[in-house]
Amino acid sequence: MSRQVYIETYGCQMNELDSELVQGQLEALGYGFTTKADEADVVLLNTCSVREHSEHKVWSYLGRLGHAKRDEGREVVVGVLGCMAEREASNIFTRMPHVDLVCGPSMLDKLPSLLENVVQSKSRQSALTGHTARRSATLDAAMDGIEAMDLSRAFSPYANDRESGHVRRQAYVRITRGCNKFCSFCVVPYTRGPEVHRPAQHIIDEVKRLVEAGVLEVTLIGQTINHYQHEGTSFARLLYRIHEEVPDLARLRFVTSYPRDFTDEALDVMAACDRIGKYLHVPAQSGSDRMLKIMNRGYTLAEYTDLLDRARARMPNIRLAGDMIVGFPTETDADHDLSLRLIERARYKGCYIFKYSPRPGTVSSRRFEDDVPDAVKRERNQSMLELQNRICLAHNQSLVGQVLDVIVEGESKLRRESAPIDGVVVGWAKKDTTRLIGRTEGDEIVAFDGPRSLLGTLTKVRAMSATAVTILGEHVGERQQKADHRASPPQVDGP
Repeated sequence: MSRQVYIETYGCQMNELDSELVQGQLEALGYGFTTKADEADVVLLNTCSVREHSEHKVWSYLGRLGHAKRDEGREVVVGVLGCMAEREASNIFTRMPHVDLVCGPSMLDKLPSLLENVVQSKSRQSALTGHTARRSATLDAAMDGIEAMDLSRAFSPYANDRESGHVRRQAYVRITRGCNKFCSFCVVPYTRGPEVHRPAQHIIDEVKRLVEAGVLEVTLIGQTINHYQHEGTSFARLLYRIHEEVPDLARLRFVTSYPRDFTDEALDVMAACDRIGKYLHVPAQSGSDRMLKIMNRGYTLAEYTDLLDRARARMPNIRLAGDMIVGFPTETDADHDLSLRLIERARYKGCYIFKYSPRPGTVSSRRFEDDVPDAVKRERNQSMLELQNRICLAHNQSLVGQVLDVIVEGESKLRRESAPIDGVVVGWAKKDTTRLIGRTEGDEIVAFDGPRSLLGTLTKVRAMSATAVTILGEHVGERQQKADHRASPPQVDGP
């Protein structure tokens, strides 16, 4: 019998993709995978270091695994992957002696050999790039291995399996790794290293194969994705090439954008290409120029809002999403009020709001005292969440009556009349239907009743009511959708 592997993934979309690639390379070597950790021979935690809370969850999980190995005598290989492995390698081995291996995100291609060495030699194994200590001179060689992982990804997860309820029609494609920005609060440049951009043709070929496997939506990912540049191909040109060279791709999206240097050329391509989602995730982190400066964000509030204005001028229906940090060192009530004013102006479809926590090794942890009391952080966090929820509710309610294109992701667990969605009683699904959940091109979540045959399809849903989180809709059938699909897309002049 093959060894069974369980992977627990924390953090961003990049980690989700890394876990998928790890599973693909191990399956190719004969490993099996399980969704139950207590049945696994190998437990891998793919970790995140961006937020302190994520690391706390990993330490807690590792503690439970230590109890299982030490006190219950369970034979299991325990591995820590990702950003926390790169940043905390020696500390992990010291605090958790039952951990068998650590592997940084830029060295994941080495994981199969690390696992085999653990089993054969009964000794700890590690593979780290050393971004925490220096800007690695061997980076290109390290990235060659990661590029090979991307190129050899398995496409079987996207095969049609509607009867089981597991239908995957959305996929991530990495176009760039690492970050050169060194925001004072962020660990990413230290854990994932400097920016490295993939060849455009590799990206396009990967998207083509995903579409051939049944994928409807591809999301391009990178820490500062709009900085993509490879051998004369700009980010705008890459978007256009994917749109034109993969015509059967129903929806193309991307995250995460850096506010500075987002070109008009890229906005023009987004506006002109009908299958590129009109969605822009562009973190601000603060609405105060003083805070932006000490965060080392590299732009001013005026430059940030100029990007929003340029985007809306070309795409009035664009959905914007942001990130905000509350309680950064020295933040005053006046700084916080400026952030609230930015949220009011931006009218984000959604905004990720975090309380500041110092990350060891970052500039802010060395240079600034964490001087905003936790009670103040909680109060500011709550006031910002309440404002954003009001904006989200108004946004979703503005869509009521519209017919939305929705990719159906799965069945909702909330089907009983006693189980409301966001406080709204949704009732039983009709006979021969189930409650389905999907997303629009603007990333709105839509719940509606429909047959299970809609799983994994792009269909049309009329918005009937809304909460701050969910749009409740009614399926309107596939006849118009098929007619739209047969229609020729508009011709677009390339950049």
